[in-house]
Amino acid sequence: MNTQDRYRQLLDELREHNHRYHVLGSPTIDDNEYDLLYRELVEIEEAHPDLVDMASLTRRIGAAPDDAFAPVQHRERMFSLDNAMSLDELAAWYERSTSSLERAPNGFSCELKIDGLAVSLTYIDGRLAQGATRGDGSIGENITSNVRTIKSIPLTLRGDVPDLVEVRGEIYLPVSEFEALNQRQAEEGEKPYINPRNTAAGSVRQKDPSATADRNLAVWIYQLGAVEGGPLLGTHTAQMEWLGDLGFRINPANATVATYDEVVAYIEDATTHRHDRDYETDGIVIKLDAIGDQQQVGFTARSPRWAIAFKLPPEERTTLLRSIEINVGRTGAVTPYAVMEPVFVGGVTVTNATLHNEGEVHRKDVRPGDTVVVRRAGDVIPEVVGPVLERRPPGLAPWAMPAVCPFCGNPIVLPEGQAKAKCTGGYTCKSRLREYLFHFGSRGAMDIEGLGYRTVDTLVDLGLIDDPADIYDLEVADLRRMEGWGEISARNLVAAIERSKTRPLGKLIFGLGIDHVGGTVASQIAAHFRTLPAALDADEDAITAINGVGPEIAGSLIAWASDPENRDLVDRLAAHGVSMKDPGNGRDVEPKTLAGVSIVITGTLDGFSRDEAKAAVVDHGGKVVGSVSSRTDVVVAGQNAGSKRAKAESLGVPVVDEDAFSLMLVEGFERGVGA
Repeated sequence: MNTQDRYRQLLDELREHNHRYHVLGSPTIDDNEYDLLYRELVEIEEAHPDLVDMASLTRRIGAAPDDAFAPVQHRERMFSLDNAMSLDELAAWYERSTSSLERAPNGFSCELKIDGLAVSLTYIDGRLAQGATRGDGSIGENITSNVRTIKSIPLTLRGDVPDLVEVRGEIYLPVSEFEALNQRQAEEGEKPYINPRNTAAGSVRQKDPSATADRNLAVWIYQLGAVEGGPLLGTHTAQMEWLGDLGFRINPANATVATYDEVVAYIEDATTHRHDRDYETDGIVIKLDAIGDQQQVGFTARSPRWAIAFKLPPEERTTLLRSIEINVGRTGAVTPYAVMEPVFVGGVTVTNATLHNEGEVHRKDVRPGDTVVVRRAGDVIPEVVGPVLERRPPGLAPWAMPAVCPFCGNPIVLPEGQAKAKCTGGYTCKSRLREYLFHFGSRGAMDIEGLGYRTVDTLVDLGLIDDPADIYDLEVADLRRMEGWGEISARNLVAAIERSKTRPLGKLIFGLGIDHVGGTVASQIAAHFRTLPAALDADEDAITAINGVGPEIAGSLIAWASDPENRDLVDRLAAHGVSMKDPGNGRDVEPKTLAGVSIVITGTLDGFSRDEAKAAVVDHGGKVVGSVSSRTDVVVAGQNAGSKRAKAESLGVPVVDEDAFSLMLVEGFERGVGA
């Protein structure tokens, strides 16, 4: 494979993994594997800048915001941090970050990296106005109602409050609360939660704030963001002390040290006492403490050069590998997984771990009956590292992929040039059908609340559904046939199914389970073709005209569209009233009249909400920024515009009213002339 093809492959893989981790909350690889793929991408881009795709993950920060919550534009970008996996890499960061300084840095801030969900909190006149997730670093999700339920987040600030202050923190679930929650799950016969981090993230994203409140989440604040009317403080430490005085919860385990050797000592102590506290940590964040040093060192495209996350080493344990089983996923891919004697590793009890594919099983040479090393790399997904050969019983046979699928009896084959075997039974395979139907109703696809694995299994067993179109035939009487389902539960699911008919076209395309078509690609296809029939009738040239979509994805889409059963499925979905069109929202079709224009919006507009005005700017190619500077092109001022209007006038930045703003959207804005 040549460099260009490998680069495109990495882009596709990382986009899918990024979406699964940040949006769906169901990652399929561990952090170490992701980091290796990401590093390879960075290395190719550095060596071959002519190949760089502006849609690469290196050109953005994190995950796309979920449609379940209203989008929020951050006043200042929430950057991700680069990782150091060893002390050698940390030393290399120290040399890079301090090489531009004329002297030794004025100290370092060392902080435990909390394993939770990043949040931005904005206070206006001392009152909590907005809570938002990180999202992609520029646009997050509005979770204000949910964060208001977290007792350690102040609703009002204390003391001499600024006009506006935005802070960044980490929402987490205390270990004691996680253990109590799983105890309740066990008593009620429910499946236990996997780990505190995923549970915290899921709790914050509940549609019902009372469900968030029941989880007893907590927060540590770790960074000052935008501020208006506050003091100018010269160090990160001073900023944190000031935020503590305002009533924010600052981790007492944070420390400010003078030298690099003291940084290393802090890391060693944090590693030793990793499980002594009532919260999980996955690293240590080191920052240059002086704000002047930070400003001089600056940023890369995605990360501050003045900070780094030192990742704690993965924890490993040994246990008995009882068996290697297989699962058939929604695309028919067969994935082997390890079934082990329960082992406590990385803070949780692990019984299963993915083995990825048959080649990986043979590469690691793990065999049922082996004692194996298990690692929770990055404290997320359990991984079987390999066997302890000295403890292997004599005569232990290597594992082989079954010749037939245990779920449907059809042959399992390994397609030429592919790493993963496939079941040939199509959707007669109960495992594949189960995964497909669950995927179709999942949050990243049609978001049918209540259509979880248990419900899907029951509906399939009762013969009520065999494909996604059957979901739309379900009636209350059908659902009442399921054990434990009453009138209210049945009506709620029917209502959720009805609501799903109006989901964006990109969600439907993703839900159809087409090979290689992840959420991002599905949205791009929807935006480009506007209707599902147009996308399914397109040829390779038309599909590959979409930025970031190559021949492999095009071939997969064409093959799916060529199957008469798939076409029949689409026809039946359309007959049920499922939307086959992309409304566009103007986002990809509006003329880019504001291309490259930097705009500040302040005050109240009559014809636009704040989010609508920002969306209009972005739709027309412009950029919305949170504060006025000499680089701002124009300020749109509504009623009660306040200090931003005054600052614009003092800097000579043009200020326009709402009528002029509406005209700009049509006719554009010419720098140096006004509107």
